[in-house]
Formats: sequence, structure tokens, C-alpha cells
Amino acid sequence: MSRHIEIVEVGPRDGLQSEPGVMPTSAKVEFIERLIDAGLRRLEVTSFVNPKKVPQMADAEQVLAGLNKRPDVRYVGLVLNQKGFERAVAAGCNEVGMAVVASDTFNRRNQGVGTDESIAAWLDIAKQAHAAGVRPQVTVSAAFGCPFEGEVSVDRVIEVACRVAEGNPHEIAFADTIGVGVPSQVSEILGRATAALPGMRLRAHFHNTRNTGLANAYAAVVAGVSALDSSAGGIGGCPFAPSATGNIPTEDLVYMLERSGYSTGIDLDKLIATGEWLQGVLGRSIPSMLLKAGTFPKPAARAA
Repeated sequence: MSRHIEIVEVGPRDGLQSEPGVMPTSAKVEFIERLIDAGLRRLEVTSFVNPKKVPQMADAEQVLAGLNKRPDVRYVGLVLNQKGFERAVAAGCNEVGMAVVASDTFNRRNQGVGTDESIAAWLDIAKQAHAAGVRPQVTVSAAFGCPFEGEVSVDRVIEVACRVAEGNPHEIAFADTIGVGVPSQVSEILGRATAALPGMRLRAHFHNTRNTGLANAYAAVVAGVSALDSSAGGIGGCPFAPSATGNIPTEDLVYMLERSGYSTGIDLDKLIATGEWLQGVLGRSIPSMLLKAGTFPKPAARAA
């Protein structure tokens, strides 16, 4: 049996939050339903944040209300504080994710409080989520570098990870929020995390700002992660990170993993069709290379 890698689709949240315009709610719902039809079973569908700061996510409740909920799908809502958590639970999310930034400066720019305050908020939210039957998970953001402080030490990343682990999360993700990481960093951080937190499920989240995203994803798989984040078409990026570009494209990631002998459970042809649909909705080309080059072998060659 080939090893299964879970893909967490973040396009509807991390992808759309950086778009200059606001996608209509009905289109967001169709986007999510198309992704589910392609085989994705865990999706960041929206974020419950201040709509004045992220107007692209102002319709979070309406998006959840418009979905045809399936019992085998995890509908993840990103939350940053108590109010966001309460909104996510009320809207029907069965999983919540929270981000804690390894860099205190970036945490203050992104969330309005320091890292310590975000960790305290996470621990409280995680406790409430467990009590409510909602699965909590947490991301250590800017784990590979900060646009304001520069290099972030591995010791600091592992310290933050160990502190958030006290909330008993489903998993801990390490995010290259601004796309500065390289495979050697991935190996070191995940190796240290595995040693410090034996038995903890680990996930990774990469941006392709400097074209290292897929290489980092493969290094993370080799290092033992069970899940990877990606965004359909490669859209998105952190709106509070200077010069940030998109996430790694889900199509490109699935192609690389499947061709390398891993299983994802995703229908690549349907995923590509969704990317093509997305280009039409956005009215522009998007970063995915598979939308440009297609799969291999080509369908005719496979039939032969």
C-alpha cells in the first residue's frame, strides 16, 4: 500500500483572502463544492476575522450556510480569538484552526497582540473546542522566517510548538508564511519537532514566493508529515506579509505526490477542471503549472 498524504485545501480561505476583489458568496460555495467533488475531504472554507481587515471573508456565515454538508468532510474555519471561535462553531464548522506566529512582531502586525497572548487564547479556545466536539488544530506561522525580524531560530519555533501542544491539538502545522524556506530548514524543523513532540501529528504549509514550495513539500513528506496544505490554482498569500505570493498549487502538489508513489484520493482531472473554472471566475490566469502544461501521460497515451 502506498503511503497516504492528506491534502488540506486552503484556497477558499488563504487563496481568496488576498484577492483584490471579493468573490460572490455563491461562487465561493460552488468553488468548495467542486473541490469536494474532486475528492478533497478537509478544506479551510473561510475565516472568522474582522471583516474590516479582511473584507474577502466577510460572508463567512453565509458560505457555511450555503454548503451541502457531508459527514465525511471537515469544514475548517480559521479563528484568531474567542469571538472568531464562537462564530465558527455557531456557523457549523466541525474543525477550527488557529495561527500563532513564531515572530512576536509579525504576530502583533497580523493579530494585534503578542505571541504570548495568542498562545494563551489558543489554549483557551482548544479547551472549549474539545468540550464542544469541534476538532482544534494550530499552526505555527512564520516558522521559516519573518518579514520584520528576519531569521527565526529553530529553538524559538520548537518552543512555540511545545507551548501550543499543551492544548492537545489534532495536529500542529508549521507554516512558511512568506515563502522563504528551503528543504534543509524543513528537514531540521520537522526533525526537531518530531523529537520534541513524539506522537504528535504534523502538517506543513508552504508558500511559493521564491519557487521553493514544492521542494519544501516533498522534504516535509520525507520528514514524516501526514498532511500538507495547498491552494487550488496556487492562488493566495498572506495579506499582511509584504511581497507574499500564492500557496503551492493543489494540482501541482497532487501530481508530484501521485507520480512519486504516494496516494491522495484526489481526482486530478476534476481538480484541473476546477482550476480552469476558477480562472474564468477571477478573470485572469493563475499560477498552477498543470493548468498550463496538463498531466502526464496525456489521456490519449493512457488509453493506448
